[in-house]
Amino acid sequence: MIDLSTEEWKEALRLVQAALDAPGDDAVRAAAFDYLRCAQSKRLVGLAHLLQPGATPRSIQAALVPLERVDKRARVTDAEMGIRTTDSAPGHADRAAFTVVADNVRSAFNAGGVFRTADFFGADRLILCGYTPGPDNPQVKKTALGADETTPWERAGDVRDVIDRLHAEGRRVYALETADGATDVAACAPVWPCALLLGNERFGLDPDVVAMADEILEIPSHGMKNSLNVVSAFAVAAAFFRAPQHKKEENT
Repeated sequence: MIDLSTEEWKEALRLVQAALDAPGDDAVRAAAFDYLRCAQSKRLVGLAHLLQPGATPRSIQAALVPLERVDKRARVTDAEMGIRTTDSAPGHADRAAFTVVADNVRSAFNAGGVFRTADFFGADRLILCGYTPGPDNPQVKKTALGADETTPWERAGDVRDVIDRLHAEGRRVYALETADGATDVAACAPVWPCALLLGNERFGLDPDVVAMADEILEIPSHGMKNSLNVVSAFAVAAAFFRAPQHKKEENT
């Protein structure tokens, strides 16, 4: 992590700015070049080639831009801009009666993304079915960024058995799939408690699995491609599920 306020970065900014202000002064340019070339920061060393002998004003400007960005970042903090950078304290998650089922998700990176998204939207549980990898896979754990430790999860076998169990719990089961007769996810008023089924990146959910769901949801495409990456699609659907206007009423 770079300390944006270090004297080395400030001095680099001063010298490169001086070189840009005096493009014909080889001594000024050489001073900036030598300083960057011998800097402790590898990022500064990486800019040195832009100030080699014969450097044009355009090349010097290219070296100045990232230095100015770092300088501005040092002077304007996240807190001053109202940007929140810290996670919620343990035990303060806003969990809902919203279970997520990932069936045969192939990619470990996608599985980790599902963990992180499930945590972000306050799912009460994540169920991994089929060959969906879990946190024992290093890539899942890396991509989850700790969400595998904050979101309750379990591994199950056949997703069909899981759907039967969810129905027995009194949950309405939604399948996220591009299919004829599907409801636009934006028009869905979720009935709580509920569960959302996610399928394989390429093949989606098996037709008989979709048939077991109480309702099929889709995200309408406005482009050439008819579907999203499974994590992106999950995030869109979860955002609608957790929208404030959707009162979480229990099934009766």
